[in-house]
Amino acid sequence: MAEGRRGPRISPLLTPPIGFAHRGARALERENTLAAFSLALEMGATGLESDVWMTADGQAVLDHDGLVRMGRWPRRRRIPECHRDELPGHIPTLSELYYTCGADFELSLDLKDPDAVASVIDSVDEASDRTGLPFRQRLWLCHPNVDLLAGLRDRWPEVRLCNSTRLSRMDGGPERRAAVLAEAGIDSVNLHQTDWSGGLVTLFHRFEILCFGWDAQQPRVLKELLDMGVDGVYSDYVERMRKALDDCYPAHREHERD
Repeated sequence: MAEGRRGPRISPLLTPPIGFAHRGARALERENTLAAFSLALEMGATGLESDVWMTADGQAVLDHDGLVRMGRWPRRRRIPECHRDELPGHIPTLSELYYTCGADFELSLDLKDPDAVASVIDSVDEASDRTGLPFRQRLWLCHPNVDLLAGLRDRWPEVRLCNSTRLSRMDGGPERRAAVLAEAGIDSVNLHQTDWSGGLVTLFHRFEILCFGWDAQQPRVLKELLDMGVDGVYSDYVERMRKALDDCYPAHREHERD
């Protein structure tokens, strides 16, 4: 763990923070499936996380590594080379996710295939047209390249953007990165849980940049991150994540139940 993680509770910019179910409730269901996403929301996740790819016929689909086996062939093929109807049945489209899971959640998508962005926006807008709800404002597009994200901000100003990186990869240090993100209109930074400290959260908050922590699996880690004031956590264990959020923000959970 990084030094300086313990200390007085720091207030987040988002209250309560978002609880992202990493690839759905993957500790209990097959990851990145409609069953895993649905179960995560039933268990109290307020956000879902996945990786998005675009098929050869322009469909945005949710899968981790973007490689699939086709029938009896041992060699795997890349999703961008396949049509939607060639993919295994467990891989959902983004449209199917919205049809199945509704609208009441934040959605964090790692852009493993940046070419998928237009298809993602089409699926989001289709869901918005169907429900009358502003889905773009609850969509978080994540990528390590700041210039790529800045280009997305110019095209889609309503979408939330997240710089997924590591502390060691920040050229010029974290303060320089915070200033660059703020200038580019990028909403958040997502770091591995071991990178975060209370001082680092405070630094990014000074620039109005939201702070997300991924790989938050153990109750102690979840509590430490929430005490630091992070604005979102990503976990495979939805029950643990929900309990940590309830313990830190009991009034908000009671309001949700009402």
